[in-house]
Amino acid sequence: MAAAAFTVGLVQMRPSDRPGDNVDRAARLVSEAARAGAAVVCLPELFRSPYFCQSEDAATFDLAETIPGPSTEAMGAVAREHRITVIVPVFERRAPGLYHNSAAILSPDGSVAGIYRKMHIPDDPGYYEKFYFTPGDLGFQSFDTPRGRIGTLICWDQWYPEAARLTALKGALILFYPTAIGWHPREKQSLGEQQRDAWITVQRGHAISNGVYVAAVNRAGLEKPSADAAGIEFWGSTFLCDPFGVVIARARTDGEEVVLGIVDPARVEEVRRGWPFLRDRRVDAYSGMDQRFLDRR
Repeated sequence: MAAAAFTVGLVQMRPSDRPGDNVDRAARLVSEAARAGAAVVCLPELFRSPYFCQSEDAATFDLAETIPGPSTEAMGAVAREHRITVIVPVFERRAPGLYHNSAAILSPDGSVAGIYRKMHIPDDPGYYEKFYFTPGDLGFQSFDTPRGRIGTLICWDQWYPEAARLTALKGALILFYPTAIGWHPREKQSLGEQQRDAWITVQRGHAISNGVYVAAVNRAGLEKPSADAAGIEFWGSTFLCDPFGVVIARARTDGEEVVLGIVDPARVEEVRRGWPFLRDRRVDAYSGMDQRFLDRR
């Protein structure tokens, strides 16, 4: 028999340049989600600050923190108060000169149940993450919660079907993607809707091909690294889709918002019985997947 359905809360934020204020506001929004019935709540990627990877500045490493640390302690108190699971993205300081883009999974008692470290690190205009983050070394994981197993990936990971597949194969019934994604303002007119549609489509595809729920948790608003920079207009649109790819909850494109949606393990069972992709996988035929490219010889 499948476990009972439960509510998830997805917190879309518009961070300021004051880390302490962002943590306090995140705590209030997580509490709001919990009071509305959410049993698992996810914050957006690097929620404690503006998206600093738009430029390369060594002084920014001062924002990093340990796990456990200030963010997990503050959110742990909220998790403990409401008896919920909270996914807390962290700019993790692992050791001097060694930093990760991470997510801590907090149990209802406030303790750290596990850590995921972002595996795929981009280096695009305005997304200079390779300057800041070491690629994750913990692999793709799922985590036990009182409501079932969940998986957490982060932003750039969302474009890789291998990451979604391996996390689903670890038993996750929902994949959370804390995210910071948006438009370069000069591209919005010509490419904006295509880019956002691609983002939504690929994650709906992960849900369908793996028979799982997918939750993408974004930030919103225009952020500039300097007054004369174009910046990035984060497009919000935080959403939850079911194992058939149906979007069942979505935030607006701007402003902060708490999105609530129901995750029903019975729906995972139902969809996988009808479309048994995991049954029909040819695991004997995928040996090339561990290669960068299959060169012709």
